[in-house]
Amino acid sequence: MAEVYNHHAIESKWQKYWEENKTFKTDVWDFSKPKYYALDMFPYPSGVGLHAGHPEGYTATDIMSRMKRMQGYNVLHPMGYDSFGLPAEQYAVTTGNHPAGFTEKNIETFSKQLKELGFDYDWSKMIATSDPKFYKWTQWIFKKLYEAGYAKHIDMPVNWCEELGTVLSNDEVIDGKSERGGYPVIKKMMKQWVIDQQAFAEELLDGLNEIDWPESTKEIQRNWIGKSTGVEVDFKIVGGGEFSIFTTCIETIYGITFMVLAPDGEIVKGLMDRVENPEEVQAYIDETLKKNDLDRTDLNKTKSGCPLKGVYAINPVNGKEVPLFIGDFVLASYGTGAVMAVPTHDQRDFEYAEVHHLPLIQVINNTEGTVDVSGHAFEKQDYLGKGCILMNSEEFDGMVVEDAKKAITKKLVDMGVAREKIHSRK
Repeated sequence: MAEVYNHHAIESKWQKYWEENKTFKTDVWDFSKPKYYALDMFPYPSGVGLHAGHPEGYTATDIMSRMKRMQGYNVLHPMGYDSFGLPAEQYAVTTGNHPAGFTEKNIETFSKQLKELGFDYDWSKMIATSDPKFYKWTQWIFKKLYEAGYAKHIDMPVNWCEELGTVLSNDEVIDGKSERGGYPVIKKMMKQWVIDQQAFAEELLDGLNEIDWPESTKEIQRNWIGKSTGVEVDFKIVGGGEFSIFTTCIETIYGITFMVLAPDGEIVKGLMDRVENPEEVQAYIDETLKKNDLDRTDLNKTKSGCPLKGVYAINPVNGKEVPLFIGDFVLASYGTGAVMAVPTHDQRDFEYAEVHHLPLIQVINNTEGTVDVSGHAFEKQDYLGKGCILMNSEEFDGMVVEDAKKAITKKLVDMGVAREKIHSRK
């Protein structure tokens, strides 16, 4: 019979050997080999210990770091614990105990489990974010960002959980409730410290050209940063007030038939005493506040919205009044918190206009004038760079799209109601 594999004896033997011989310890001063750095996402040291997702991800980096060692690299593969967060805070709140001892005990449990799994971590480099020796550097970095003007204290919409008494990230909100405890979460304007990531957008984009990542991963990062070159335009509101929109398609401005504002934005608050349907508007706002940003954007398959009856914006290029709506797909925290809607040249705007029975104005056609978009949207990729021309755009009729883009921008800038701008999502 084949000998039975005694995993307790064999694994204990090697774990002891690795510990005593410091097999995976990295000599950071060894410059004789090429270096390789493998970094895992640090776990929260909760009281329940590791879950199945931890070894699933950590196995991949373990394979990579072991392979690189065999290829002659000087590998640094550390482990740490994200121990300065909500789980520790909630433990302290619910038990009345200081989280330090609880957290240290959990870290010991996690470390024991990770060692039993045989991962090749250099445990001499282990950190915990709740350790003053670590977070003093977080404080130092924040101070430097603040002194340089990149850390700002501003009012912004956040995911607020009253029962937990804290702000939650989008990842911690599931179907309008906190992942931890299942408590209701709403959107609320609060003072928050934020880092001006957009100030670093260009540097981040340039840096992607210097790193050895798969091109598909780099493209995801570029889309996440979301650099766009366009125009920011001011729109007056009939009866007083104004707001701005950012667009990369200024050539379609004559085709605006409605505008959409973020329900949770400051613009709408200032209009509540002027709308003819305040109860309907407030009910829509209340429903929006229960959703996280992902539900409102990437996962939003409906064309939800509510009219601000009796309130209109003025299109600065032609003086026409267009109705205002609120829609949960527009975020107060992104861009200007308002968008222009041209249903003949944007699929989402077209579907929205159909649902809410809004008019369509076609402003771009081919040189033969044979495209009719009354029943669908004439998408941007269908006309840019193909010699298509403007129509229903006053003095710009017949002008090629790319020339019209520049000419309309100049007109608006000269009027003092627009600015050329580079915008980034992050």
